[in-house]
Amino acid sequence: MERPVVVGVDGSDGSLAALDWAVEEAARFGLPLRVVYASLWERYEGAVPSFTAERPAEEVAAQHIVASSEQRARQLSPDLQVNAVTLPDDAVAALTEESRSAAVLVTGSSGRGAVKELLLGSVSLAVAGRADCPVVVVRGEERNVKGVSNRIVVGVGEADEAATAVRFALREAEARGCELQAVRAWRSPRQPADPLVVLESAAHAYEEQAAAVLDEVLEEAVAEHPKVSVERTVLEGPAHRVLLGPAADAGLLVLGATRRQDGFGLHLGRVSHTALHRAACPVAVVPHR
Repeated sequence: MERPVVVGVDGSDGSLAALDWAVEEAARFGLPLRVVYASLWERYEGAVPSFTAERPAEEVAAQHIVASSEQRARQLSPDLQVNAVTLPDDAVAALTEESRSAAVLVTGSSGRGAVKELLLGSVSLAVAGRADCPVVVVRGEERNVKGVSNRIVVGVGEADEAATAVRFALREAEARGCELQAVRAWRSPRQPADPLVVLESAAHAYEEQAAAVLDEVLEEAVAEHPKVSVERTVLEGPAHRVLLGPAADAGLLVLGATRRQDGFGLHLGRVSHTALHRAACPVAVVPHR
């Protein structure tokens, strides 16, 4: 049985963007789509005596969100297999459980007001840090969400952590028929006596080392996707900052995440946190396997 693309909806503008993105993703890979609305009202409804024939407002809202989301998905992609459900649980728990059997889990960014692009909902952040499958948080400018630039960016960390993210990015690029830009950041060493003076020879060595790691991570994975044009980029500076530049003109930014040593959730470092809050495009967080 094929793993579906799962999208969490709540009726907000952010979840509509996530739904549209998930529909395209499912259609692109020929996968079924599972639309999930998580609501706690069902859990408690049976335990509370009803004194009226009217349906609870929560039930009406849930049914409306699920039905309208399913209808929208079918209109966008008539041939798509769509399954829309309401689950009696809080959103984080429900979507984390869904991730165990999903190919990709999609959520929206739930910021509001003038600074909405700098905010990330607690549900999206929590799910990105706990899911067992890749999580895509749909955020950023409209042209980025729609993939107008026809380019995907993948941030390449350490060799033993980046392989899964790189393979995910290559599959996405191949399915979209777009190019992939693989980016690795490096930092310049500085003289202790004068922190403003860069040791040019040492800096060149660090840059070469970054390029070598990039080649090592990409070598085998790129061979598996020969149709994808891959641009290798090494940039000086902290990764959580330098990745935002290439992402500004990308349709997707892909980042890897490692499992915490305590086994609970993923380790979302500074790079992931910054991208999830500030990237101008959708962000995929891919668990390292």
